[in-house]
Amino acid sequence: MEYEFTLKYQLAGDEDLDALVERLGQGGCDDAVVGIGQPGRLALAFARQADSALEALQSALADVQRAVPQARLIEATPDLVGLTDVAQLVGVSRQNMRKLMLAHYRSFPAPVHDGSTALWHLADVLAWMQTRGTYPVAQTILDMAFAAMRVNVASAYQRLAE
Repeated sequence: MEYEFTLKYQLAGDEDLDALVERLGQGGCDDAVVGIGQPGRLALAFARQADSALEALQSALADVQRAVPQARLIEATPDLVGLTDVAQLVGVSRQNMRKLMLAHYRSFPAPVHDGSTALWHLADVLAWMQTRGTYPVAQTILDMAFAAMRVNVASAYQRLAE
């Protein structure tokens, strides 16, 4: 099955970007579009074949680690999202998504950040929607959202231990 996700990294120093892209391609990341527009950052948009979403993510993480060992993972996506992001994924308006959240405030997942912009784990919201049967949720997207959340939480714990 094919899984789509993005890995975002902070680079350790000034890299020869052409050499970096070459190392990534040779290191097994030839199924990713490489973004190097922001100084000191690297984004890889993967479309990877694997038996599971977690396997796709883990193999990509290992490939990047071998190619760019000093790079630090910032985020695996799709994970943290706003209501607009969820609305786009399920094909409704942001207003519709907000009404759904407010109408079911007792059971709708709590945001992980609640400020001027609230953020949720995509997996939590999609699982809630799937349970309710409100909107069709593609299983591959739900699986990838859970895998990305797992990677991000593990990465955060690892940074705390350093």
